[in-house]
Amino acid sequence: MGSSGAERAAERLLLAALCSVCQALQDGMLFPTESPSREVKDVSGLWIFRADESPERSRGFEQQWYKSPLAETGPVIDMPVPSSYNDITQDAQIRDFIGWVWYEKDVWVPARWIQDRGTRIVLRVGSAHYYSVLWVNGVKVTEHVGGHLPFEADISGVLRQTSGNQCRITIAVNNTLTLETLPPGTIQYMTDRSRYPAGYFVQNTNFDFFNYAGIHRPVLLYTTPKAHIDDITVETTFSDNIGLVSFNVSVLGSSKAAVKVTLSAQDGRCVASADGSRGVLKVTDVNLWWPYLMHENPAYLYSMEVSVHRTCKCLTSVTDVYTLPVGIRTVKVTSTQFLINNKPFYFHGVNKHEDADIRGKGFDWPLVVKDFNLMKWMGANSFRTSHYPYAEEILQMADRHGIVIIDECPGVGIKDIRSFGNVSLAHHLTFMEELVRRDKNHPSVVMWSVANEPASEMPPAGFYFKELVSHTRSLDSSRPVTYITASNYARDLGAPYVDVICVNSYFSWYQDPGHTELIGLQLNTQFDNWYGKYQKPIIQSEYGADAVPGLHSDPPMMFTEEYQKTVLQNYHNVFDQKRKEFVIGELIWNFADFMTSQSIIRVVGNKKGIFTRQRQPKAGAFLLRERYWRIANETGVLPTWARYPCL
Repeated sequence: MGSSGAERAAERLLLAALCSVCQALQDGMLFPTESPSREVKDVSGLWIFRADESPERSRGFEQQWYKSPLAETGPVIDMPVPSSYNDITQDAQIRDFIGWVWYEKDVWVPARWIQDRGTRIVLRVGSAHYYSVLWVNGVKVTEHVGGHLPFEADISGVLRQTSGNQCRITIAVNNTLTLETLPPGTIQYMTDRSRYPAGYFVQNTNFDFFNYAGIHRPVLLYTTPKAHIDDITVETTFSDNIGLVSFNVSVLGSSKAAVKVTLSAQDGRCVASADGSRGVLKVTDVNLWWPYLMHENPAYLYSMEVSVHRTCKCLTSVTDVYTLPVGIRTVKVTSTQFLINNKPFYFHGVNKHEDADIRGKGFDWPLVVKDFNLMKWMGANSFRTSHYPYAEEILQMADRHGIVIIDECPGVGIKDIRSFGNVSLAHHLTFMEELVRRDKNHPSVVMWSVANEPASEMPPAGFYFKELVSHTRSLDSSRPVTYITASNYARDLGAPYVDVICVNSYFSWYQDPGHTELIGLQLNTQFDNWYGKYQKPIIQSEYGADAVPGLHSDPPMMFTEEYQKTVLQNYHNVFDQKRKEFVIGELIWNFADFMTSQSIIRVVGNKKGIFTRQRQPKAGAFLLRERYWRIANETGVLPTWARYPCL
């Protein structure tokens, strides 16, 4: 990337990959789990790493670093997987590196996997940011465009072509963002030689979080039989005490396989079963999946076991088994309400980021469990995956704890008219297909968000979002679709197409800073204008103010904890009026402080969290805790143990 020619070459490479992915989707993307027919081997941990610091960032491909051990190509360092590579070292060049980086690890594959030719061996990367190419023993097995979602390849043939059980995995990852990626970005070359050296460039973006890069989620090897369950789609409904679970099972590798589906309650009792790859299970005395704090028995999950049988010479054998948690619930939207199981649901929750010290966006179980404990402590019943899909394990936690999710794709920072072109749209449509395919069976996911604060006033935006929302509905008709708009007083060209209007506004912060007395008037005007024009329910999907922990003033001043608290209180006064009408939710920005790129308006990151980046509460956290528990108690369905003790 040391010249404009290199920039064009990199963009052509990304564009070719985008077009390739848009033409051919992968098959099913079931989360790898162990069963009587499947094994999982986690190959995360310590990998070796090398950044391609050549001017063109192309030396690794030119010298074919994937064909031999990476250490033989030059200096390498240790790199943990999963993690972002940016904050692991003391090297500022690595922290801010743009271009190709290379990962490698040698792993041993069990001999029985290789020897049994009836076994498929699959390599799966939970996510890597942004464009990835994957080799095994020097053989390219797949590539993937887009961060935040998994990709995988059947590597059985490659492993069986080489002697021994060793498997050298090489992954090249490029974090360059272009006008066609999600999120978009541009590479800007500095040509003033009195100020910048030759080839100097920067990555420009239009989003307010750090462009962390690397292998962010676990890397797994897993097995399936050749005749295997490739995909499962589940949709649920109920009437009175009868639950209905519609299922569709895709089987690959055999045209004669028989499918059996069994649904069990939490105590192990079989409550329904059926034969065939498609059908409906009928559950009497159904236990519905309810959100946290909405029912005395929230987050009830059944267990669906899908098995594939093959008959040969009067003998029947089980070839594959997969178990899927199933929550039975419905989601509906009216002009003024969001209904879960036909009862009004009010979103009182948070926006989040996958972000923490050292690990960046790398998946970390202690952090995930801590965040869920904090959300439940404060009485939050929901969060939005701003501004990209989160790890599958996080959605599984939400399923188990009854935390409702608005599942968002990385369509953030779409500000350039060139990002509304056909290539961008094709990639965006493909990303939504991959997202829906991955997350369609999670009961916690109640709505799809296709973008955040795009420049929707631009002429191409209307067609762009009409196509995007329509396509997402065609992929999943059981959930509403939204995208997040900035507060622009109902001039948004995409708003007519969505089911729920989500509005971000920062009155007395980005507008009229310091003047909290204006919040009531401006927020009421915002709500009345949006609802008056579109007659759709509204979620305040972002609001808040920066607060530097430990900074205080009275009267409140910007950046103090008192000012953040005052802003929240003024918003809440309006919410309490409007939630009696058509406002169906409030999501604070943000759950915790997070890292951003360096700028004059950010002091080591965004400080709008109600918790610090280290998950310690600010004054706003206690204010929200009191509010959220009060709202939850108003439903009158909470058991004694769940009632906020101060109310």
